[in-house]
Amino acid sequence: MSTPPSATRRRFLETSLAAGIAAPYVVPAAAFGNAEQPPPSERISLGIIGTGGMGVGNLRNCAHHPDVVVTAVCDVWKQRRDRIVDQHKDTAKGHNDYQELLAREDVDAVIIATPPHWHALIAIQAVEAGKDIYLQKPMTLYPAETLAVRNAVNKHKRISQIGTQIHAGGNYRRVVEWIRSGKLGPVSVARTFNVMNQGPDGLGFAPKQDAPQGLDWNMWLGPGPERPYNSILAASSYNHCSFWDYSGGWTPGMAPHIIDLPIWALDLGVPLVTSCSGGRFVVKHDGDAPDTQEILWQYPNMTMTWMMSTCNSFAFDFGRGTPARRLGIYFHALRGTLFADYGKYEIVPEGKLLEDDTPPEQSIAPSPGHEREWLDCIKTREQPSCNVNYHYKVDLALTLANLSYTLGRSIRFDPETETITGDDAAAAAAVPEYRAPWKFPAEYMKKS
Repeated sequence: MSTPPSATRRRFLETSLAAGIAAPYVVPAAAFGNAEQPPPSERISLGIIGTGGMGVGNLRNCAHHPDVVVTAVCDVWKQRRDRIVDQHKDTAKGHNDYQELLAREDVDAVIIATPPHWHALIAIQAVEAGKDIYLQKPMTLYPAETLAVRNAVNKHKRISQIGTQIHAGGNYRRVVEWIRSGKLGPVSVARTFNVMNQGPDGLGFAPKQDAPQGLDWNMWLGPGPERPYNSILAASSYNHCSFWDYSGGWTPGMAPHIIDLPIWALDLGVPLVTSCSGGRFVVKHDGDAPDTQEILWQYPNMTMTWMMSTCNSFAFDFGRGTPARRLGIYFHALRGTLFADYGKYEIVPEGKLLEDDTPPEQSIAPSPGHEREWLDCIKTREQPSCNVNYHYKVDLALTLANLSYTLGRSIRFDPETETITGDDAAAAAAVPEYRAPWKFPAEYMKKS
């Protein structure tokens, strides 16, 4: 049986994330002093705020380099904090209050990996204290926070990297090269999604109980709303995504990694109109975040969409059947469609319209690793690839979407004035109200 012409022209490539991150990266020995042990003056003194799974992973990726010394560890959960301090007991001191860590003159840079409702405030205070920051995603939860973090980093001239580690992968680079080559023609729609199926019981229900000994629950809540201790909420970053006030839900939990690709490949700015619908329709558990969200962003000359579900994991070309976490990105162009996930992409031609299906030459250099890139930039004072001036475009799309979801209507945004237009109530709701005594630093909402 002969193979259909469309199948012979279809190109399927897989580039593992590991290959992209582990690509050779040579730094002159002189840059670090002795390769075995750089002199103290050339070592980066590193602190971490938040020692859950993501933060510990980021710290590990930094601390194994000989030019890094871990000097400060902050977590409001003593057992978690002490575990990391013990791993660096010759150099590190533990803190319950992040402000004590930021006040230390012997800390050059900090990893911020707290629950998301803390991200904006700690990031702003960190750069005010003269620290360079590696800030886990989501960068923020409100549009005003998006702008404030970016503006604060720029005002205080700090180095920033947002923790969308997949940006360092080789597969994303190949997709960007394809889209920017022009071979597929103009892209009119980019579709993105992340789906899973938690079942009707979701994460379940936690017993009513006091916070365990060693956990400062009031400090954990911080600027977020006051609520009783919940062991499910406190457990992990995965669980945080089911609690709206402390994470914004699964859209900001996963979309920063996924919409990053079309924003990068298409060099998108910020959306002009954002519409989001959804709800909590199926999953019943202690959380209150939506189990379904659909988002439409309007950009000049194109649209981008997002689909999120925690109650169905059908993923089109990326899998079906047994429930699993699945994600994908589609670029619908004039001469063909490119669809991709973290580790692979495929080109589907529009018949004979795609005249040249050979991959473009590789032009984007491999990454040394997302954290290593940040460390290098701390030394060179050049901004890394996912600094706030790039990533705010990703973050603002998501904070505007959640605002649209909350208000039940579309949000219009003027990229020139960086303001919500024609909707005073939406503009007011874009600014968070922090629980006392914490205050949102509104002075950073405007560029200085």
